[in-house]
Amino acid sequence: MTKQFASAGDLTEKTISFTEIGRDLWAFTAEGDPNSGVIIGDDSVMIVEAQATPRLANKVIEKVRSVTDKPITHLVLTHYHAVRVLGASAYKAPTVIMGDVARAMVAERGQEDWDSEFGRFPRLFEGHESIPGLTWPTTTFSERMTVYLGKRRVDLMHLGRAHTAGDIVAYVPDEEVMFTGDIVEYHSACYCGDGHFADWGDTLDAIKAFDPHAIAPGRGDALIGRDMVEAAIESTRDFVDSTYQAAARVAARGGTLKEAWDAVRAACDPKFKDFAIYEHCLPFNVARAFDEAQGIDMPRVWTAERDREMWTALQG
Repeated sequence: MTKQFASAGDLTEKTISFTEIGRDLWAFTAEGDPNSGVIIGDDSVMIVEAQATPRLANKVIEKVRSVTDKPITHLVLTHYHAVRVLGASAYKAPTVIMGDVARAMVAERGQEDWDSEFGRFPRLFEGHESIPGLTWPTTTFSERMTVYLGKRRVDLMHLGRAHTAGDIVAYVPDEEVMFTGDIVEYHSACYCGDGHFADWGDTLDAIKAFDPHAIAPGRGDALIGRDMVEAAIESTRDFVDSTYQAAARVAARGGTLKEAWDAVRAACDPKFKDFAIYEHCLPFNVARAFDEAQGIDMPRVWTAERDREMWTALQG
């Protein structure tokens, strides 16, 4: 019998933390669930990452209201994945910002990703009935965009491909704090099913070059202090490289996807098996690494049907 998706049985409510990582800068985290960031300016608030549903977004809003009554005027979405963007309507923010590439990916594969993630991770989509539809930005940019919240400056940047082709980060220079989305994780597996393994390390280097004092990662605890930031960046690099190199060696000798799965498990289990969502991510990571090693540059679109076929092939 084929196993169910690894996260399908994860129905336990997670404990939320709301951590100040710089002056008026907050990380909303929940034991390996998707994180959100909060940037409070002189007269308004920017949210980074919407959450999967309006129900979950309202939990972020509750935390925001515990520290400020300033209006939420900007919502930044670091990439297109459903668990990051479909709660956007709860914020009623007049300005919703994505990178150009992320916006194109919503058009190309947004509905398929929604259907796919809904099947993989039902707990994150409780209250999904209130999602009005796909989330579209009101503003996009190519490489860099600066937003001022009063005097507070926020730099939005596309530093390179990594978790997806369209990842962006938000950097607050007055506090040297960065919100990286899923480019950086902490004690959580990287989801690489739409990733670009060969580029990911260079993008991590670009983040590292800012020498941030703190980072709100995509998943896991807030990273405060340069030692913790460095450790998380290097752990993320090790996870990505270990996954890709094992799969690529199998592809190079003409091996099978199942052989790549076994090789990646052998390389990654000893180091990362206790990371959040490790079992959830692993089959998707192996499938994408095997594709990239065979020269498929743009990740193939995940659909609910493809999810089941891949899961059966690797976990059956």
